[in-house]
Amino acid sequence: MFYRKLRPAGRRRRAGFSLPELMVVIVIIGLLSGVAMISVRTYLVRGKQNIAKMEVAKICEALDAFYAHYDRYPTAEEGINTLAAKTTAFPDGLLSKVPRDPWGNPYEYVVPGSNGPYEVICYGADHRQGGTGGDADISSVDLGQDRNKTVAQEPTANVTR
Repeated sequence: MFYRKLRPAGRRRRAGFSLPELMVVIVIIGLLSGVAMISVRTYLVRGKQNIAKMEVAKICEALDAFYAHYDRYPTAEEGINTLAAKTTAFPDGLLSKVPRDPWGNPYEYVVPGSNGPYEVICYGADHRQGGTGGDADISSVDLGQDRNKTVAQEPTANVTR
């Protein structure tokens, strides 16, 4: 026969975890999610920078098409907004809309550029000149978009936003 320990009727043992066990599990989950967020953030920042590079290249292509048709680049006053305007030559515009960078800021159009007739700049997440990582500037000059072109504008630098 097996001996069975009898317990009082009101004192049943509950199945479950103790508070220290739950705290250890919560801390481990927190550490793992922190590591995952750091890894994911790096990919998100790189993805936004790649989008900005593609959009800068697209704007430069539209600027070159504008130059091919009108034999000049847009002035600082016209800016890149003129590329989205519908004209008789371009019924849908050269750009479907004036793009904003992945952080929601407008692209900068500088006439003349530092290494050519124009420069298209995205100032990164902080929207300030300079920076590293996600705050790094992305320029058409860095992408090689406007090298070896003749300067067709006046020598004073103008910036439009």
